[in-house]
Amino acid sequence: VQLQASGGGLVPAGGSLRLSCVASGFTFDYYAIGWFRQAPGKEREKVSCIANSDGRPFYVDSVKGRFTISADFAGNTVYLQMNSLKPEDTAVYYCAAREGTCHGGDWDSWGQGTLVTVSS
Repeated sequence: VQLQASGGGLVPAGGSLRLSCVASGFTFDYYAIGWFRQAPGKEREKVSCIANSDGRPFYVDSVKGRFTISADFAGNTVYLQMNSLKPEDTAVYYCAAREGTCHGGDWDSWGQGTLVTVSS
């Protein structure tokens, strides 16, 4: 199982970025793909997640209405569209995969991080 995250960068507050996570080595349909972030001095948090077995995607409260997760199953890619970015969104963003749903249990595989920096 391999995950490759990309799309980070430096944007001004209010700007947008789209992160991509390309997955390989497993059956994409049966896995949950999540986006996590870790800011300096803070714990890692789950930002969003999508899974075929779940009724709807998960978003942490702080990004609801601004971030949208989507999946291209044919391309084994999950995207995180981030709009109206705020300085507090600055973090290293990681994608991760686990079998089944977005909720509960450990995450089996992690991609390398991609840095998102939002300037004020």
